[in-house]
Amino acid sequence: MTINVTPYNTADYLKTAEDVAGFLEALIEEDPSLVPAALGDIARAQGMTEVARRAGLSRENLYRALSEGGNPSADTLFKVFAALGIKLHPTIDIPVKKPSSRAKSARPEVIPA
Repeated sequence: MTINVTPYNTADYLKTAEDVAGFLEALIEEDPSLVPAALGDIARAQGMTEVARRAGLSRENLYRALSEGGNPSADTLFKVFAALGIKLHPTIDIPVKKPSSRAKSARPEVIPA
């Protein structure tokens, strides 16, 4: 018995902005280290050559940076986010401590002359 298997390509399923947003959101929650490779999937879905042009990068460098072993700089990642039309909206999940009223100010006191 022969089983026919079709290779899975994530880019084939990233057709709408909602698809892309859901994909990135789930991935960031599960394993943020996969973001560069996920951006590669999204770029392939939109057309790697066009994304590279909009990001100001060569297609080869973009493929390399977003490959499984790639290690893109933050600058490259933000260029790719912009080229893909992805805007990040950070939120804080931990409470931010307010400085105590006893804490000394970081600014020096001004003493009148």
